[in-house]
Amino acid sequence: MTVYPFQVIDRMAAAQASANKPLLQAEGVTLEYRTTERTVRATHRVSFNVYGGDRFVLLGPSGCGKSTLLKAVAGFIAPREGSIHLHGRPVLQPGPDRIVVFQEFDQLPPWKTVKQNVMFPLLASKRVGRREAEEHALHWLHKVGLDGFADAHPHTLSGGMKQRVAIARALAMQPDILLMDEPFAALDALTRRKMQEELQGLWEEVRFTLLFVTHSIEEALLVGNRILLLSRHPGQVRAELNSHQFGLNSAGSAEFQAATRRIHGMLFDDEDHEKQASPTTTALISQRQGK
Repeated sequence: MTVYPFQVIDRMAAAQASANKPLLQAEGVTLEYRTTERTVRATHRVSFNVYGGDRFVLLGPSGCGKSTLLKAVAGFIAPREGSIHLHGRPVLQPGPDRIVVFQEFDQLPPWKTVKQNVMFPLLASKRVGRREAEEHALHWLHKVGLDGFADAHPHTLSGGMKQRVAIARALAMQPDILLMDEPFAALDALTRRKMQEELQGLWEEVRFTLLFVTHSIEEALLVGNRILLLSRHPGQVRAELNSHQFGLNSAGSAEFQAATRRIHGMLFDDEDHEKQASPTTTALISQRQGK
């Protein structure tokens, strides 16, 4: 029997084995949006749990609803069916306990300096006074390596530097969960890898909870410790994987490459996957597809 370098999680067993309750619970979440012509179903009855300190990745093809699902967790979109709970309380609207870092570089008000951008949500939410907000801002700018750019304006920064500011701004709010919607997709390959390394370093130091959206299998394995695979549109859960054994130095290994090919097969090659899958994988995917 072939042994793959990751395992499909038996989520019932994982939940029973865990002494902690999930921080975030999505139960049977169906999301829809309207176009001028019709109603489009983005996801269909998606369920997952995120525990404190997780680096949980939503991975799937373009158009599978993963970004829409992230927006629902943020409180921007209400589920058509199902529910989302944070700390056992229903998510009904946006809140400072969930901060989003988007893909776009223009998420920073250009008239504010870097320091002012990081201070802004702290002051707007009235969590702290101006002096403490400035201290928080400088602290997190130091964490992301931008000490010397506190008084710069966003138009003077590179794309990677702008994303560092956005991450510093998000973490300064100390959210219960950090939501990242393909934050490195628009960066060049070298900068993207550097940002992945910096995100991992920040997590090692702070141990925040992360919900991360990507369509890159390699990035999912590098960034996440747990990965939820979503099918083509409308997005449905195909499987959930442990990936904590991979790190930033794993990309060239045979195990990493085998995992990448395996996940690609699970996402795109349904027929081949059914032939090659282990009994546990086949049972889980059959259950999710209603077979």
